[in-house]
Amino acid sequence: MSGKETSPDEYIGLDEEARVVEVLQTSVFGLWKVVNTLTRLRPSRRERYTVAIFVSARVERDHWVYEAVRDVSAEITRMGCDIVTGGGPGLMQAANEGAANAGAARSIGIRIELPFEQDVNPFVGEGYEHGTFFTRLHHFTLSSDAIIAVPGGIGTVLDVMMIWQLLQVRKLGGTPLILVGSMWQGLLDWCRASMLRPGFELAKWIVPQHSLDRATQWSDLRRQYTVEHR
Repeated sequence: MSGKETSPDEYIGLDEEARVVEVLQTSVFGLWKVVNTLTRLRPSRRERYTVAIFVSARVERDHWVYEAVRDVSAEITRMGCDIVTGGGPGLMQAANEGAANAGAARSIGIRIELPFEQDVNPFVGEGYEHGTFFTRLHHFTLSSDAIIAVPGGIGTVLDVMMIWQLLQVRKLGGTPLILVGSMWQGLLDWCRASMLRPGFELAKWIVPQHSLDRATQWSDLRRQYTVEHR
């Protein structure tokens, strides 16, 4: 920021670089303030429960995990829930396909603009696209009543850790985070060993609500959440 305070009514020449940068920074921060204020608004009642599924984009259609994710998504849809994914290929497509097969009212895809994976998968009924991972994840937090994460790559881990952090600092409340698959237990074990060493605690431990070995165990939880969070 420059040392000279700018009046809202004062004209600034484009050749005054420092003051132009100040105006741009002030404007951008002002836009984020508006966004943050608007996101405080919530419907008084949701007609449908929305479940986000964080998954890999790299798993082929003939893999057994594809079928498992598709079937779980279909089961959740038949309970009257909407499904939201990243809208791309792989297991994201499996989740949207399961929702479509079960007659979903809404099967949503929240995409990120990338130089590859250009097309939204054919089972997305309502698609959105973001230019940054940050705004995309923000969209997920606003749209989802529960989050299920199955095995995935760096992108899936990034999404899970960000949601976990928001839950830990209470910027996101009442949203179940459910980890499905053995890879997550390894991550939890690493976090405990590395962050919670006696005498050198680096984090306040908040465990995700559920860590499941198999996707089929979701059936033991689904009715509890759809009743409690409607």
